[in-house]
Amino acid sequence: MMSRSFSLRSVPVELPPVERFGQFLASCGKRFTPQRRLILEQVFSHHDHFDADELMEHLQTLIAQRRVSRPTVYRTLAELVEAGMLRKMILESRSVYEHQYGYPSHDHLHCQRCNRLIEFHSPELERIRDQVARRLHFEVTGHRMFITGICAECRGGVRL
Repeated sequence: MMSRSFSLRSVPVELPPVERFGQFLASCGKRFTPQRRLILEQVFSHHDHFDADELMEHLQTLIAQRRVSRPTVYRTLAELVEAGMLRKMILESRSVYEHQYGYPSHDHLHCQRCNRLIEFHSPELERIRDQVARRLHFEVTGHRMFITGICAECRGGVRL
């Protein structure tokens, strides 16, 4: 259901996700349990937009074996967001997650009919952002653009 129009390269990070999350948990006085590790490994095994239900489908066997519980999945997702490793977006009352750690800044087009997310990066948009920021004496630390509309496929056109 969720997809990208093209692949954005990963960005170099100091630590692998497992080590980064372990540091975050330690700083909060929490243990890096085997359950949290399994969830983290599944989340970072590939890049895609997903919701908690889709993640639980991938973890279905572990949930059935009682090695991971649904509340642990939700709690770990919240911790990954708090750690700055995932970004949470609300799409039509549904929480959708994507990688933030190790993934470049990018923006989204969201189709209101099929709920598809299309990632894109625009140097032109960044230039405009920086010009506006300079004019207003504003220091940019990042930005997020989320454009809603109807994709070509849903309009009956050809998909690029």
